[in-house]
Amino acid sequence: MTDSADSARPVLLLDTHTLIWLMFGDSKLGVDAGEAIGRACAGDCACISAITPWEIGVLVRKKRIDLYRDVLVWVRDALSLPGLKLTPLEPEIAVASTRLPFEMHADPADRILVATARHLGATLVTADGALLEFAKQGHFVAMDAGA
Repeated sequence: MTDSADSARPVLLLDTHTLIWLMFGDSKLGVDAGEAIGRACAGDCACISAITPWEIGVLVRKKRIDLYRDVLVWVRDALSLPGLKLTPLEPEIAVASTRLPFEMHADPADRILVATARHLGATLVTADGALLEFAKQGHFVAMDAGA
């Protein structure tokens, strides 16, 4: 995947629930968001953060989701989707997540997602109301995954 600054194609960063909805064909994923993800995957411009497999593992451990198979197998299957890449947790992203230039809740996964989106110049595809509100305030770019 190329850095969005070097590419005319928009990079989409999928929030954890967005990836889960995509993988399960969940109707919660909106038509517009699904089509945008499809275009991004076709252009090799869709990604997930390195924090996403961790967050999925936590959700399974807490029994908040059931993947119907081993977490690692599920994550590898997700990453085998054509055009979907794993974005590493670079030191710049990790540190930036602790220095966001606006007040944000303390959830480490959300902070890393936002820092990753800002670092890549990517659009975060999320249905998280708080994250969508931060995006409306101009702190980063987001797309409603439910739309």
